Amino acid sequence: MEDTISLKELVQVLRKRLSMIALITLGAMIVTAIVTYFVMTPVYESSTQILVNKASDDQSMYTTNAVQTNVQLVNTYNVIIKSPSILDKVIDELKLNMTTDELNDKIEVSTEQNSQVFTLTVKDTNPYMAAKIANKIGGVFKKEVKNIMKVDNVTVISKAQVPTGPVSPKPFLNIAIALVVGLMVGVGIAFLLEYLDNTIKDEQDIEQMLELPVLGVIGQIDDQELNGLNRAGKKTKRKVETVGA
Repeated sequence: MEDTISLKELVQVLRKRLSMIALITLGAMIVTAIVTYFVMTPVYESSTQILVNKASDDQSMYTTNAVQTNVQLVNTYNVIIKSPSILDKVIDELKLNMTTDELNDKIEVSTEQNSQVFTLTVKDTNPYMAAKIANKIGGVFKKEVKNIMKVDNVTVISKAQVPTGPVSPKPFLNIAIALVVGLMVGVGIAFLLEYLDNTIKDEQDIEQMLELPVLGVIGQIDDQELNGLNRAGKKTKRKVETVGA
């Protein structure tokens, strides 16, 4: 006969281990909160927007071809703006204590499809430095792209501002994830302990293990009841001896 677990049995297991599940979940949330607020370093993000808008000096009006050309150039500019020829100058001018690769890791360039605008985002543990680096990269790129591409078609349309709050870590999100993970771990441990527990506790366990019906149950007698029975037995014995005498 295959063992089957009913929904009622599952609920009983959860109720029996409810305190353990609650402690595991609460512990996970507390540890996550401590790590989030006191261990993890806040990271700030600042962005500047750059427009590729001028086709060339000999064109007096925008054309479809000119716009399409600028859109295609955005992908090229995304690579140039993160190149050592730009970042090395930014490091020298700001006197940053980092390598080109380290600065490159702080930068993210994104653009919308078929858009002439791309966004340069810088992440740093210092909010003021994040904005300063973003603006400096935009300025150096606008200056150097004239020499690299031999065109003047870049405009900084939005300067980076000092962020007011960090983008990571996110305390509420982390604690919510810890809540879910804690519940899952607690429930998993509860069912594991129940599965490993092979002790017999009642007649239902005997029926399930031996697959035999229980014909009777012997009740448990505590010490007080046992002492009472012994005293009653002694009194009965005295009465029998008295009658016999």
